[in-house]
Amino acid sequence: MELKVCGMREPENIRSLISEVNPDWMGLIFYPKSPRYVPDEQAAELKGQPVKKVGVFVNASEAEILRKVDQFGLSAIQLHGSESPDFVKSLAEKTEAELWKVVSVGTEIDWKSLEGYLPFVSKFLFDTATAAHGGSGKRFDWKVLETYPFDKGFLLSGGLDGESAEEVLALRQQIPQLKGVDLNSKFEDAPGVKNIEKLKNFKSRLIQSGTNN
Repeated sequence: MELKVCGMREPENIRSLISEVNPDWMGLIFYPKSPRYVPDEQAAELKGQPVKKVGVFVNASEAEILRKVDQFGLSAIQLHGSESPDFVKSLAEKTEAELWKVVSVGTEIDWKSLEGYLPFVSKFLFDTATAAHGGSGKRFDWKVLETYPFDKGFLLSGGLDGESAEEVLALRQQIPQLKGVDLNSKFEDAPGVKNIEKLKNFKSRLIQSGTNN
């Protein structure tokens, strides 16, 4: 199971995350309205951190996204707005970074509407639909994922907390395309500051439960 910790910003907190949790991915939020927004001034310090970085964007321009990829050394681009398949196709032609498309989930998912993204994205990420584009700490009904029709892998986000590890692994038994989790607000002491012990405990439970299954 891939582990992504999103909404990171503070250098000391990031160093602790890398040394003690060692996630597969670290998310940096470039949506100016987010309380976890990462400004350009931090690029020099964050670019060299030894972890794969995911930039989170909400309806940003192609030029802005590509600038951040270079500036922060991003390995993946997470598109959290209403970006069209044509936009994603154009972006894919201009970068080596992975492209992830976020699907904001309400009560149901129109699978047909996602088909246009399949040739261009590395994975989908399912998150709870909110006006603030994520970080709500709220969970959607995972039952809507039981009809997931694609071979493409996806990450699960939205309201995951320290008690979710076993449930996540149970869901993966049903839906093997579930490749990992995206953790954020339920593991914070303040916006942009993660509780490292909570993250370590979650990872341990994920590994332990996975070993037992």
